[in-house]
Amino acid sequence: MKELLPFLPRPSHYLGQEVNSVHKNRRSASVHMGLAFPDVYEVGMSYLGQKILYHRINDQDEYYAERVFSPSLEAAGIMREQNTPLCTLESDTPLGELDILAFSLTHELCYTNILYMLDLAGLPFKAHERSGAHPLVIAGGGATFNAEPVADYFDLMVLGDGEEVILDLLQKVKIARQQGMSRQDLLQTLKKLPGVYVPGFFKGPGLPLTPLREDYRQVTKSLVTDLNQVPFPTRQIVPYGKVIHDRLSIEIARGCTRGCRFCQAGSIYRPVRERSISRILEDVQQGLLATGLEELSFLSLSSGDFSALEELFTRSFARCQQQQVAMALPSLRVGSVNERLMQLMSRIRRTQATLAPEAGTSRLRQVINKGITEEQLLKHTGHLFDLGWKGVKLYFMVGLPTEADDDLKGIRDLCQKVLETGRSRKIKPQVTASVAPFVPKPHTPFQWERQAGLSEIREKIFRLKDLFKTSRTLNLKWHDPEMSLLEGIFSRGGRELSQVVAGAYARGETFTSWSDCFRLEPWLDIMDKSGLSPDTYLRARDTDEPLPWDHLQSGMERRYLLTEARRGRQARTSKDCRYHACRMCGVCDKKSRPSSLRKVSQTPSISNVLNRDFRDQEHDTEDIDSNLLEQKDLSPKTAHLRIWYKKTGLCIYLSQLELQSLLERAMRRAGWPLSFSTGFRPAPVIAFGRALPVGVSSLEEWYNIYLRKHLDSSHLLNSLNNELPRGMHAFALEHLSQGRRQPQSIQEEFQVELDLSGEDLQKAMTTWENYRSAPEFLVQKQTKKGLSTKDLCSYHKHSHWEKSSLKVVFTWEKDYLSPLFILQSIFSDLGREKMHITKTRQIMD
Repeated sequence: MKELLPFLPRPSHYLGQEVNSVHKNRRSASVHMGLAFPDVYEVGMSYLGQKILYHRINDQDEYYAERVFSPSLEAAGIMREQNTPLCTLESDTPLGELDILAFSLTHELCYTNILYMLDLAGLPFKAHERSGAHPLVIAGGGATFNAEPVADYFDLMVLGDGEEVILDLLQKVKIARQQGMSRQDLLQTLKKLPGVYVPGFFKGPGLPLTPLREDYRQVTKSLVTDLNQVPFPTRQIVPYGKVIHDRLSIEIARGCTRGCRFCQAGSIYRPVRERSISRILEDVQQGLLATGLEELSFLSLSSGDFSALEELFTRSFARCQQQQVAMALPSLRVGSVNERLMQLMSRIRRTQATLAPEAGTSRLRQVINKGITEEQLLKHTGHLFDLGWKGVKLYFMVGLPTEADDDLKGIRDLCQKVLETGRSRKIKPQVTASVAPFVPKPHTPFQWERQAGLSEIREKIFRLKDLFKTSRTLNLKWHDPEMSLLEGIFSRGGRELSQVVAGAYARGETFTSWSDCFRLEPWLDIMDKSGLSPDTYLRARDTDEPLPWDHLQSGMERRYLLTEARRGRQARTSKDCRYHACRMCGVCDKKSRPSSLRKVSQTPSISNVLNRDFRDQEHDTEDIDSNLLEQKDLSPKTAHLRIWYKKTGLCIYLSQLELQSLLERAMRRAGWPLSFSTGFRPAPVIAFGRALPVGVSSLEEWYNIYLRKHLDSSHLLNSLNNELPRGMHAFALEHLSQGRRQPQSIQEEFQVELDLSGEDLQKAMTTWENYRSAPEFLVQKQTKKGLSTKDLCSYHKHSHWEKSSLKVVFTWEKDYLSPLFILQSIFSDLGREKMHITKTRQIMD
């Protein structure tokens, strides 16, 4: 695919040479695999699961894992037109040449993108259609706990934690290749591994599925019992450009035992396993040094429930503050952070706070076991407003079990009370309610509940819109009900839906989770023609009827789920077993009976792993050392430098915005004492020259930077070059005055190599001479203000030919125009691939 870079939109997403990416000799790897994410680069590069597996595998010398993402539809069109298969990022290997192709299934609306990527790779869709010459196609991720609608497309799936079982799987694949083992024999071997589910060993599509192996009737998830025993990736790949979550993500804990009855993640990732404070702090230090990222995020399903959160946050805060690194605590629960922590958070960044009451009334929150009161919510938001927050977003669900009109009114009333909390503090807060339809998920106490139909959900949203109309200061947003309908169908569907996925893909339905690509009608039409009805999947299930996922075990016992479902109907809450009585869900070892996961774990004990047996925020601790938290001044501008660098190779496909981010992070990694601006969002004081067009090389580019102190020039250049990607090299450092006005280029010299010969070259030379000798060459240029007429002759200074190479100097004394635009306008009949442009010199004023 690298040969298509001049034509692809967002070409930097296909380079595969980002900082910390791994490059090995693929021919010498015992097993070569691709980690496939069925969405675009900017989404997939935010997924922590892929980062963990990528480094876990590549830390082993004999294995090689590369990344692959769904190309955009425009890029796919170019690939098909050029008959180019989908390839891995790092080595540009066609997916069909891999040993393993492993998909991450994070949600149900990505299913057609699996077929999209297999199609672009030229691989058969169905597992039984693939031979030993094809890669083993596997899947992992949360959706695998019921991915029966796509089970036919996978040789196997891995349920649960993948860090340990993936290495065992690779070892067995390696041995199988050495022994020439058949595909079926390999699968027979792999099914013995913890969490490995071979769909082909169960017969469908009827329910219950029939096991075809007497010793393989159920699959129990794989479990890493102690996260401290598994290395966490600190040398995370630093993406080019902006991605969804552009920050250093550190997983502080896995699992949640809050017991929200609608939450699938809280069920399938039990027990809670916290990383030790010392390991996390070490990972933070190494991660910031290795990436240069300017934001740190502590991740878990409920970060506020981390038992030593105050200690962790306080000890990390000082380091981050001195490096101008922002800190984020996503997934915060109402009341899960105390006022001391909120004060620290307010010193970092006060963006819109996000909280999830989920339901508008206390009664309904008890039904779903959310366990927060209105008083707690108002107290929490009151603290936020006191500390300077101006906006609050509240997440709710509609269509929950037992929901009534009073519960819908409660959403509006609760938002109004939050608004009044802010007004009482003499501020004008922005309060937004974000509403999503409830989808009953497998392996949860609500897995037997009905899902409200499309018309019912629309009525509820219309009702909320009417309620919110009475207030000009409350905002209401809602998730697409049609998307939630489709999600509900595939969440609880079986293998009969495989034909629906294939039919939808055949009709061009891809990127279904993107609102601008989503269409429900084709899906419903295909279901109708297949004799399937959405109502079959949305209906309530009898607790005695077989379910498509009955053979897949998360560790949560059926009787516990039924008990919680009954308690929900009674509006009775169940407390978090981390700090209260055990609810006997079946995951942990107890004296009365072992864990239901015992068959796949050889560890002495399966239980919650905590730093403390209490939340440190709920106990008095020593006051924070004010000297530790004092922000030192990072704004002095002691040295003003101009860095000259080359931009060649694959780096020519980086945009100016991507380049700015790359250089800032490279200087952070190099330890440069950057000067920062003052204000709410401090940033390095940096200035760039004119933006170089994407696809153009340069031997002379520059940027200006202020430093807080003087350092040796050779040290600065060497340290920077150690952090730049291949194709970029800093070659000179120039000391500047402190004044704003600095030398700029008034002329630039370019060398244009034309991949032409004979008559074609002569025609191009004639075209150029006609341009050079013309009195004027007028073209239309689209600008932000509309169409503008440009005379290209006014930019030409002088030029001459050297065989098939054109040397030209453009002048910018009148104004600046992209040299690529000028050349493409003149050589309008010449394809972009025939013209290679390099800036060779800048002439300064």
